[in-house]
Formats: sequence, structure tokens, C-alpha cells
Amino acid sequence: MRIVSSTFQQDSEFLLQDEKFTVVKGSNTVLPFQIRRMGLYMVVTVKLGVVVMWDQKTSVFVKLSPKYQGKVCGLCGNNDGNSKNDFTTRSHETVTDVLTFGNSWKVSSSCPDAELVTNPCSKNRYRAAWSMKQCSVITSATFQTCHLKVDPGPYFDSCVRDSCACDSGGDCECLCTAVASYAKACNEAGACIKWRTPKLCPIFCDYYNNDGNCEWHYKPCGVDCMKTCRNPSGNCSTLISPVEGTVE
Repeated sequence: MRIVSSTFQQDSEFLLQDEKFTVVKGSNTVLPFQIRRMGLYMVVTVKLGVVVMWDQKTSVFVKLSPKYQGKVCGLCGNNDGNSKNDFTTRSHETVTDVLTFGNSWKVSSSCPDAELVTNPCSKNRYRAAWSMKQCSVITSATFQTCHLKVDPGPYFDSCVRDSCACDSGGDCECLCTAVASYAKACNEAGACIKWRTPKLCPIFCDYYNNDGNCEWHYKPCGVDCMKTCRNPSGNCSTLISPVEGTVE
């Protein structure tokens, strides 16, 4: 079971579990929302200008309305367009140490401080070679048209680290979500990459087609907002870019 919990404006908290949205603290009046599936993602649009996108695995994306630029704080930074000051503590001090930064945002003082995590590839050396080989698709010719638009380096490093850490089941899930994260960034930068193959993180949309019909199709970069049963108006937040998935 996977769960995403989010606190908004201190006095409102919601829980996203499977395909269910629950307001834990506050009310639906304070947090009016729309929840639906778009491609591979569950998307919650909060009318206050916040969009949460979750692949129901290990990737969560938060999109904010421009009105929040430079007006937020926390573990995701302050959204002012300057990544150099994202490590700003609760006491408004800009630091370079990730633990000092992270521990300053603990919800409760009774929580123990986080400790430095050992590089999982050093801890699980037998996974390192496999992870580097699989994640190399990010730096390969497959993504060549994106490399000048989005630096593949940080995504490759994250992919290797995450894939090394998943050594007790779910290893392909960690790999696939890491590569998909780079593909999503490429798509948003204007480079549509069809990277999945029958051997690498496949999505078999045709499985759902009836004999003689071809109704379901995989779209690597998604389609524009469409009318669906969950979105009969066909209106989508401007914060949401097309995402990959299966469409009818």
C-alpha cells in the first residue's frame, strides 16, 4: 500500500491513497479539489493553485501557480527560480549541509534527526554494475535530442542511486520511475522521447484491446486535455503538461 500525505497552509492536510483523496485536517471547503487519472498519474488539482501528480509508485510532482513564486518554503525550496537558496532552514538561514536543512523542517521536535545515508551502491556493490548499465539509457542516443535541453547528469546519478537502493524487490520499479522522471522533464522542455521497449519498462496497452480492435494506444508524451468520465468538461489546469500513458 502506497500513500502520499501533504500539508497545505499549515492548517490543511490531505491524504492520497490508491485512487482516494481524503482531507485529514481542514475541510473540502478549505481544500476544494478535483482528482482524476491522467496517463500513468493520479492528479489532484487543488483550486488554490496547487497540483499534485503521483504515479502511485515512487514519483511525486508538485506544481504551483505563479502566484506562489517566492512565497513558499520547506523541503521543496521556495520556488523563486533560484536553486542556490533552496536549502533555506525554518529559521530563514541558507545552508549547504543537507542534514541541517532537512532536520530544520521536522514537523515535531520529538522526531529524531535524520542521519547521513550511506551511498547504496557502495553498500550493495553487486547492484552497482546493473544499475549503471540500466540507467545508461538516460545518457544514451535514445535521449540525445533532449541532452541539450535538460542536463542528464543529475537524473542519471539519481537513477543509479535509486536502483542500487532497491535490492529487495521492486528494483525495476525504481529504475523505471527514475528514467520516466527524466523523460517527463524532456517532454516539458519540448523533447518527446519514446524510450520504453518490450525489454525496458514496457507498457502493454494493446493487452486491453478486444480481438480485431485497436482502441487503446500508448502515448509516450501524452495528449492534450480530453473529456473523460472523470473530467466531463474537458478542462484541465494550465499547470499540468501532457503526461505519458494509455489513451483510448
